[in-house]
Amino acid sequence: MTIQTPLDTFQTLIGEKESQRNVRRPRRKMLMFTGLATAVLAGIGFQVLDGGSAAAAPPPVPVVTTASPIVREVTEWDDYIGRFAPSEMVEVRPRVSGAVTAIHFRDGDFVRKGQPLFTVDPRPYRAALDEARANVAAAQSALALAQSDYDRVAGLTGDEAMAESEVEQLQARVRSARAALAAARARADQRALDVEFATVRAPISGQISDRRIDVGNLVSGENGAGATLLTTINAVDPIYFTFDASEALYLKTHRQADGSEGEARVQVRLQDEADYRWEGTLDFTDNALDPNSGTIRTRALIRNPEGFLRPGMFGDMRLADGGTAKALLVPDAAVQSDQARKIVLTVGKDDVVTAKPVEPGPLVRGLRVIRSGLSPSDRVVISNYAAAVAGSKVDSKAGRIAFAPVDAAGPHAPDEPVAAQATIAE
Repeated sequence: MTIQTPLDTFQTLIGEKESQRNVRRPRRKMLMFTGLATAVLAGIGFQVLDGGSAAAAPPPVPVVTTASPIVREVTEWDDYIGRFAPSEMVEVRPRVSGAVTAIHFRDGDFVRKGQPLFTVDPRPYRAALDEARANVAAAQSALALAQSDYDRVAGLTGDEAMAESEVEQLQARVRSARAALAAARARADQRALDVEFATVRAPISGQISDRRIDVGNLVSGENGAGATLLTTINAVDPIYFTFDASEALYLKTHRQADGSEGEARVQVRLQDEADYRWEGTLDFTDNALDPNSGTIRTRALIRNPEGFLRPGMFGDMRLADGGTAKALLVPDAAVQSDQARKIVLTVGKDDVVTAKPVEPGPLVRGLRVIRSGLSPSDRVVISNYAAAVAGSKVDSKAGRIAFAPVDAAGPHAPDEPVAAQATIAE
């Protein structure tokens, strides 16, 4: 009988536990590898199955809205920038010299033609007029005496007749007296004019500037244009709008105006206005182009009954020189850029998208005028532009093109062509 010592018993227990651990470790590793392989295979299978289903399902056909272009009669305008100028401008200067005794207007008033503006002391001129009139009376008396002497001897005959030389002398005295009377009357008329000119009157109707001379100052009426400047008057109703037109626009305007009746209409707006509220007509084109700038000076006549427009103000003008024309209109967003050309996407009968090159025109209440490249029967893509690719198939839905509200349609587009404005013909 073998009796184990405590040491042997302890070593035996340790050996059994080690053998048990060695048996469990391979099992754990085997289970771990088995689970990992199962997960990998499951993931691969899911990817294969998912990829197969995605490849099998075709992408949805994009849905776009189409509509035919609007056909309207439009009036095209050309844009210019210019400045207002008075239709008449006068520098008021005295025609006689003297002291200013009265001023009959307030600075900035609107004055009428013939209205008194200044009074130059008329007393010296009235005295000169009285003297001239006295000379006229003396000349009339001398003429009457000469005529009486001549009449007394003109009918004598025979012994009572005077020598022919004496009769001729009497005739000369009559002619001289008549000439002296005419000269006296002329001097009297001149003195009367001086008295009249002592009251300086408005030569035209318009708005007057401020006075340059106050009461009590001496003014000179000598040397014509070198006389003292009293004030200026601008006629502002009607008022001119002057601008320079390029040679290209000048040629375009005159070629389109051939055979047209009436004057070209213009509309002007100020820098703080959204609408073209000032209307007029083209009334003057210069006789030559400026060789340095290649432009020609042109002028329009604008009605200004309230005198709101002032000379020197800037304005944007549009000129209706081409009359009316039938145009196709599409949404501005439907016109896209393809490098250097403009295109519009259309959908054919087979629902395939086609890109058509077009020549765009101006904006009319949010819609772009198409001058060429489209027909009234084309179905233009007006929505979902990003999904409509040339050559691709789409699901087209019928839509409608409409004008923007008047308040929402801005007066200008960011990329306007030469004819920058158009309106619906009335």
